[in-house]
Amino acid sequence: MNTANPEELAPEQNAETLAAPPISEELSEELCDQASAEPISESRDEKYAQKTASFSGDESNAANDANAETQMRRMSRRSFLWSAVAISGTFGGWKWLSTRREEDALAWPFRRVLQVNENIARDLFSPNRLAPTFARSKINPIRTNGDVGLGKFDLNDWQLNVEGLASGETLQLAMKDIKSLPRVEMITELKCIEGWSVINHWAGARFSDFAGKVGPATRDGAAPNIRNPENLLEYVGLETPDGAYYVGLDMATALHPQTLLCYEMNGKPLLPENGAPLRLVTPLKYGIKNLKRIGTIRFANSRPADYWAERGYDWYAGH
Repeated sequence: MNTANPEELAPEQNAETLAAPPISEELSEELCDQASAEPISESRDEKYAQKTASFSGDESNAANDANAETQMRRMSRRSFLWSAVAISGTFGGWKWLSTRREEDALAWPFRRVLQVNENIARDLFSPNRLAPTFARSKINPIRTNGDVGLGKFDLNDWQLNVEGLASGETLQLAMKDIKSLPRVEMITELKCIEGWSVINHWAGARFSDFAGKVGPATRDGAAPNIRNPENLLEYVGLETPDGAYYVGLDMATALHPQTLLCYEMNGKPLLPENGAPLRLVTPLKYGIKNLKRIGTIRFANSRPADYWAERGYDWYAGH
């Protein structure tokens, strides 16, 4: 049997094979890299599944957005309703308070609040608790504020009237009587209810020494004893010579060691605008209680009238 020669059977194929240029190693590696980098084509089922999942995800996001919007609308309505209730309640409460009867130019609920504050302050009061004192380097220039009761006045005509004494008499005292008492100096802060304050150097006589000298009346009629203040009358009233300005003090504050009948300020005699010839100084109270130009001191068992308390301020006015 004759055996066919492969070259004779497929001369063209062999010719093409022989004619093809050999592939270099670099080209072969490059082709392999490109083949591996090309993504494998996805089947039709996989593409459908991906589209279905994408569509389902879009539906889920839309549902979540709709749900969030619904909740926000509910919250907005709820917030609006609560705001309306709060505003209505505030307005109604304020209207109710503003239409209550007044006590000393203040609606009685507010006056009750001030009275509660006063009772707490009086319970916490101690004659051993002193207001802060300061070095001379901290002294401020004199500041003048308020002129009620400080009209034209001849200081040579001044005298101090003292009422409510155990003797039943009314005393008329001169400045020499006040200066005969032990002199006391202190550097304390005067606080104004308007929000400002100054540190000043004061000199004068302790009110407690003054009270011990004049002898205020007592509750049971016994001889006065400053060391037994519980038996003294409960209040002290002070007013200017013309009666235009007046304040009331609780007896505990009046007898505090830092409450002075003052006649000097920052090392000099008081000026008329600062209360000459004699004024009250107590760092336990706001400036509205530190009456300038004292004309009358009155010991009493009923709460004295007070200029600013009658105009809506706190009667106690402590800080």
